[in-house]
Amino acid sequence: MDFGSILALVIGLGLPLAVAFAALAQGRAASSAMEGMARQPEAANDIRYALILSLALIESLVIYVLLSFIMLYVKVPSVVDYIQAQGQ
Repeated sequence: MDFGSILALVIGLGLPLAVAFAALAQGRAASSAMEGMARQPEAANDIRYALILSLALIESLVIYVLLSFIMLYVKVPSVVDYIQAQGQ
C-alpha cells in the first residue's frame, strides 16, 4: 500500500473510532456521576460541576481529532489521480 491508501484508510477509520471511544467515555462519566449523586445527594452540585468539566474536556478532544483529520483529508489524493497513478 502506498501513502495515499494508508492515509485514506486512517481517515476513514480513525475518526469513527475516536468518536466511539469518546461516546463510551462520556457514558461512563455520566453513569458514574449519577451513581455518585444517588449515593450522596448533598454532594450533587460538586459532582455536577465535575461532570460538566469532564464532558467538556472529552468533547474538546473529539473536536481536536476532527480538526486533525480535516487537515489530513486535504492531503489525500483524489480517486481519479490515484487510479491514473496506479495505471502508470
